[in-house]
Order: sequence, then structure tokens, then C-alpha cells
Amino acid sequence: MSSESSAQPELPDFDLIANLMVEEGVRVVSPCELHGVFCGHLAAGARLEPALLLQSACDLMDITELKAETSKVVLLDLYQQSLAMLAAPELIFELSLPDDEQPLSERADALGQWCQGFLSGFGLYGKHTDKTLSKEAKEALADMNQIAQIVAGVEEDDGSENDLMEVEEYVRMVVLMLFAECNTAEPSADAPSQKTVH
Repeated sequence: MSSESSAQPELPDFDLIANLMVEEGVRVVSPCELHGVFCGHLAAGARLEPALLLQSACDLMDITELKAETSKVVLLDLYQQSLAMLAAPELIFELSLPDDEQPLSERADALGQWCQGFLSGFGLYGKHTDKTLSKEAKEALADMNQIAQIVAGVEEDDGSENDLMEVEEYVRMVVLMLFAECNTAEPSADAPSQKTVH
């Protein structure tokens, strides 16, 4: 994989993650929330080693360990692909959410869960109270907190469909903005990571 442009980063399929979590006996967290937490970590500037990432995922999912080797592979892939998407110059980042065939209320609920996960992942690294965050970043986090609470209970109609798409796009841009702000602030401490391609 010498050519960086040969393959676009791509998230593992949402249903694959959902099924994996069912098989692992996860009851307390949704796939959307899990992806939100991962992206919150990454946007805040954290980079977890594979063993620590899997342990954190198990803690979040309230299980002792992952039974299946494929579960570990998929979760590591979800984390690495999310990082690659966030760091890509083309703004290709996307949220891991149920597809458009699902009922609108379910998708709205999933977006709320994603935002809650993101805020807790971001907050784990103290970033939500960080004095170095810009005014825009703090306002965007406050917006996301609102979104996490209000998207549940939407009505099924075309207007709501468009509204949900707009909110989803807004969340996507907020995450990219936070990632850009928190991952370029200290080039001196972390300079090599900008150039390293694994």
C-alpha cells in the first residue's frame, strides 16, 4: 500500500458492527454511540494503542473481553478508518449510522446517540472544559449537546427528513472542525505523526 490515493478509507458496514455487538452480548451501548466515542477520542487528539482501544471498547460496552477475533479486527478497523477519514484533506468523514431505509425516528435517535458518544469521548480527554478551545469550538460542542437531546421524537415527513440530513451534515462539519483545531495545535510535540503513513 505505497500509494496513499489508491484506496479511500471506508468505515466497516453499520450492520456488521451492530451484529458483532449482538453476538458479543452488548446491551448498554449502540453502534452509533460507540463510533461517536471513538471519533470523540480522535477529535480531542488522543490516539489509543490497539490493546488499550479494545480494553476501552470493552469497558464502554460493559463486557469483560471480546470473544471473537473478528470483533477485534472490526473494531480496530472502525477506529483506524475513522482516523484516516478525519485526517483526509477531502472532508470525506462520515458518521456510522443506520441506512436511509430505516424509519426516520430510528435514525434521529441514532444521531442523538452518536452525538452523546462523541461528547463523552471528547470529554474523556478534558477537551470540553479546555481553556485552549476556540469560542467557535465551544459553541459547536454546546450545539452538539443540544442535538443529542432534541433529535428524538421527530415526525415522519419530508420536512423532517431534510431537517435530519441538515443536522447530520452540521454534526459532520463540527467534528471535522474540532479535529482540525485539536490535532494541529501542538505540532512541536507531535510533528512526526503528520508525515508518518502506516
